[in-house]
Amino acid sequence: MTDLTDPVALASDLIRCPSVTPIEGGALDLLQFWAEQLGFRCTRLSFGEGATSVDNLWAVRGEGGPRFCFAGHTDVVPPGDMDAWQSGPFDPVIADGRLHGRGAADMKGGIAAMVAAVARAGERTPPLAFLITGDEEGQAIHGTKAVLGAVEARGEGFEHCLVGEPTNPDRIGSMMKVGRRGSCNAILTVHGRQGHVAYPDRAENPLPVLQRILTALTDVPLDDGYDRFQPSNLELTGWGTPEGAENVIPASAWTRFNVRFNPNWTGETLVRELERRIATAAGPTQWHLAPRVSGEAFLTEDDRFARLVADAVEAETKVRPELSTSGGTSDARFLSRHAPTIEFGLVGATMHQVNENVAVEDLEALTCIYGRILAGYAAW
Repeated sequence: MTDLTDPVALASDLIRCPSVTPIEGGALDLLQFWAEQLGFRCTRLSFGEGATSVDNLWAVRGEGGPRFCFAGHTDVVPPGDMDAWQSGPFDPVIADGRLHGRGAADMKGGIAAMVAAVARAGERTPPLAFLITGDEEGQAIHGTKAVLGAVEARGEGFEHCLVGEPTNPDRIGSMMKVGRRGSCNAILTVHGRQGHVAYPDRAENPLPVLQRILTALTDVPLDDGYDRFQPSNLELTGWGTPEGAENVIPASAWTRFNVRFNPNWTGETLVRELERRIATAAGPTQWHLAPRVSGEAFLTEDDRFARLVADAVEAETKVRPELSTSGGTSDARFLSRHAPTIEFGLVGATMHQVNENVAVEDLEALTCIYGRILAGYAAW
């Protein structure tokens, strides 16, 4: 049996599982086996049907105090160009002091460090939980969000959470995430009336109206930022009209955009502001906005918890981590609604890339950091 105190061996075993989202691939089976060896009571929670079905793991150990939760995911993104991999994406290889394989950084390496830290600590830990999903890289509908609902219905939970996402840009210890921006994707359609380009008075061209709307959406900043957050920003990601002849004014035009927003806004208030700007610029022209808020902004303001994590990182790496809110979204957006949540993991420089890899010494350092966090939390 794999040595549960060895994060490199554990990460290698997980990499061998082809758990491309939302396929479980044996990764959660393996993790459940390890957790049970460490005395956890494990529950598998599946949500969705057919091809959209997602498997998740909820595991708990210990009673009588505040519960600390390690959270993460075993699903990975597709490997991409198989011929571009120096070794198979699901065949872990150690070369030049680095472990190669899909998920090495994001985030099977982080999960391996969690397990190894618990194994090394033995019984000297606070009450613990693992919340591990198979749906973080996918739609994130049937994963952590659904598990939290089921856990609350069971009357179980946790007081603090650490997510093992790769948070460090280049060097382990340099950055931890204490918040994340929210994300809103939207498709805007402007309606006109089709007609011949030689007779514009008999048509209503939606493109000049769309141009005015885009100016209204982008010329005036949404805000000036928020404590530890950069200003909210809107990025256009596409636009077009229905296919037609070159001498035809189109009947409609559309644009697609994403807004990454800070806590100045909720998803609801942001959408209202977008609609206000669109309506003002569009005038009498008909339009339709289809927004989808995939996550709210959050900021963890539990200074004691943040100090515990930062102190553990600094003690092991001799670097004081930056308390950041940068980057994309993660499942912390769901976990933070349940309890104070911080993210800290490996270096993410190669995540989602061909030949994803992580330094072996970083896996050991992360295991020691997690061990220090457990010891400090147990002493609270």
